[in-house]
Amino acid sequence: MKITVPKEIKNHEYRVALTPTGARELVSRGHSVTVQVGAGEGAGFSDADYEAAGASLEANVDTVWRDAELVLKVKEPQAEEVARLSRGQILFTYLHLAAEEKLTRGLMESGATCIAYETVTDRQGGLPLLAPMSTVAGRMAVQAGAHSLEKAQGGSGVLLPGVPGVVPGKVAVIGGGVVGENAARMALGLGAEVTVLDKSIPRLEVLDDRYQGRMKTVFSTADAIDEAVRECDLIVGAVLIPGAAAPKLITRAMLADMKPGSVLVDVAIDQGGCFETSRATTHAEPTYIVDGIVHYCVANMPGAVARTSTQALTNATLPFVIALAEKGWKRALSDDPHFLPGLNVHDGQVTYRAVGEAFGLQSVDPASLV
Repeated sequence: MKITVPKEIKNHEYRVALTPTGARELVSRGHSVTVQVGAGEGAGFSDADYEAAGASLEANVDTVWRDAELVLKVKEPQAEEVARLSRGQILFTYLHLAAEEKLTRGLMESGATCIAYETVTDRQGGLPLLAPMSTVAGRMAVQAGAHSLEKAQGGSGVLLPGVPGVVPGKVAVIGGGVVGENAARMALGLGAEVTVLDKSIPRLEVLDDRYQGRMKTVFSTADAIDEAVRECDLIVGAVLIPGAAAPKLITRAMLADMKPGSVLVDVAIDQGGCFETSRATTHAEPTYIVDGIVHYCVANMPGAVARTSTQALTNATLPFVIALAEKGWKRALSDDPHFLPGLNVHDGQVTYRAVGEAFGLQSVDPASLV
């Protein structure tokens, strides 16, 4: 199969969809891998690294897209990339379509087969291709939040771990999944006072047992969120409904109850955000202030640590890429019922129910297509 890896063009996106090691694996299996010149530089992988792995280099972006049977990316295609997609091509990347109607309709018009990393599942009900970036984003969320609390950044001037004689800052993490646990773990490591809110009692039990009560676990209710809003210096939004838009858990009216200079970090921003006042930002201008509250809503947080993120992403996606390359998308998805939910758009049709429901579009059962 002809596999191509374009250079990411989203603002301050430094990741690349395939490491040279991944390219070598695919080439060794008889597949053709073409990498756009410079695609790996942001993650510390040179063109020479890809050539040594057996990949071909291509400087012309139009050629990279035109010649592809399978396009591997990291972030959702931007408008100019959507225009380059065509019927019969397979796109494998993060899509997060439930928050992007224009992108959804553009992919439908392209006729391409679009498979989303974030809706592929596993036997345990997890999201194995989202998990590595969720781990990175969760750990970065507290790092970014701690920086945003600094007075020069518009924050309250609170140091999360405190110092002897001064109480530590308070951190609330809404959502106890992969993002939430990693955010809580980082906050604990800094020495903050940490509370995790989640609607799953079994999940809260796991966290309580794993961290031996060092973090508070609270069943998530409107009252619990109200209390977190009033007391905490940093709130991390880590709520995920797979493939669907995130619920708005903190309204603008609630900001008035927060301490001035407190920080909201919305890791759910790819899915529309879980705070009413959230809007996507970039690494160029990561924060903004609403009613005295600092908002950090970067939609591609892991892009800032591109080398680690690229290696973690390729480790997770490579087995699925190999399946697509060796079997074709129909058989690959048919053979693996956990891969099948990854299909979001095919030949002008939405194939993921939550995306269709988000925009009032009819969706097709992906099983009927394979």
